[in-house]
Amino acid sequence: MSFPRSGARILLVAYDNDMYIHFFPLSLAYVAAALERAGHEVEIYSQDLHHHPDSHLTEYLDQRRFDLVGVGVIGGYYQYRKLLAISEAVNRSRQRPFFVIGGHGPSPEPEYFLRKTKADAVVVGEGEETVVELCSALAAGRPLDAVAGLAFSEDGRVRVNKRRELIRDVDSIARPAYAKFPIQYYRLERGAHIRNSDFFLSVLSGRGCPFKCTFCYRMDKGFRPRDPQAIVEEIRFLKEAYGITYVSFADELLMASVARTEAVCKALLDARLGVRWRCCGRLNFARPDLLGLMKRAGCVFINYGIESMDDAVLRNMNKALTAAQAVKGVDATLKAGISPGLNIIFGNIGDTLATLEKSVDFLLKYDDGAQLRTIRPVTPYPGSPLYDDAIGKGLLKDCEDFYERKHVNSDLVSVNFTGLTDDQIHAALFKANRRLIDNYFRAKRRLMAEEMRSLYFDRSTTFRGFRQK
Repeated sequence: MSFPRSGARILLVAYDNDMYIHFFPLSLAYVAAALERAGHEVEIYSQDLHHHPDSHLTEYLDQRRFDLVGVGVIGGYYQYRKLLAISEAVNRSRQRPFFVIGGHGPSPEPEYFLRKTKADAVVVGEGEETVVELCSALAAGRPLDAVAGLAFSEDGRVRVNKRRELIRDVDSIARPAYAKFPIQYYRLERGAHIRNSDFFLSVLSGRGCPFKCTFCYRMDKGFRPRDPQAIVEEIRFLKEAYGITYVSFADELLMASVARTEAVCKALLDARLGVRWRCCGRLNFARPDLLGLMKRAGCVFINYGIESMDDAVLRNMNKALTAAQAVKGVDATLKAGISPGLNIIFGNIGDTLATLEKSVDFLLKYDDGAQLRTIRPVTPYPGSPLYDDAIGKGLLKDCEDFYERKHVNSDLVSVNFTGLTDDQIHAALFKANRRLIDNYFRAKRRLMAEEMRSLYFDRSTTFRGFRQK
């Protein structure tokens, strides 16, 4: 397999997640920009847009010459199966390029994923610098064992290099290669309190998280915020170039501290972009004054990882949050006129039917109808402390056991950390989610009845038809 001395032709795969509208693949766009900055020719294979069958990728590679093909996935059961299917399609190609995989899925267990996919290399962790250095090494014929952040196959053996240092200044990375992607498609994604006339896109406000929840498989330590002015200028560009009026901050945590959140909000207010936005937040920092500032800056939705309403369970998962803080913060969020995203998981260490009941009662009390929320079982993804705990307790054998036998669906128990049986957990989740779903649609029926009353008895002229919302 030869590799050009300069200007390699690279194909990056935006895989189909079996959705009507897909989220903009932000990580892929960052990698594409880094490769372009290094002088390579990058093409995006938009399987997500066209819903191409995997066999189409084989044909595409057969008909065109590329020096490298890459795809990245997270650790979900669907993404794992999709990666295997894409890998098979790449490996079948008569003109198979150098094949690289990456993302949160392969990064914690690169040896397993190399054997399973027959890829040539795994980019472990952040990809921008590693993939550029990989291309340089291939072009120069240098050994790959000097490329930090890389695992690779060589002579039938798997080599895992040392981890690459994190990119401290996230703003030093080239801006995502928006022009390479069908933004007109991605901007049709919807979100809480988005208007029909809004156009949506994801933006990065920083990388990492200062907290260390046991179920989180994010391997990179610490929090690296972007400069608020750089964030504002990127949003300004997106509004002018693509008409974006609703931004989803897609990183782990915009609300990493009060000071950080204030800085971003003040930059947005000063810029007067008129863009509304949503983010991920921490209830530790959900103070009325801060939430009021966020509302004025355009925030309409904050996604909170609450996980449980039982303090003992929260301590077991190292959540650094109490049930009282959750109640106080969610109440303050609603009073500020912002919808809270209420995330709860069940089946963690210490969970019982009683702890589940407390979480359901909380969700029913604070559901404002902005988003349908259900409860899923906790999943010990490779790379998380909970995964190591499951192996240590003999509940899980290894990565293959997790992906091939245990993690078959995100709404089914993969590893049971409770004193309940799997059947009991599933029965309890059925009952809990039935209550949550019924409550959500009761509220929607009430809203529609109020609209009908306004239409027929108040002769409202703003009514636009009986549409599902």
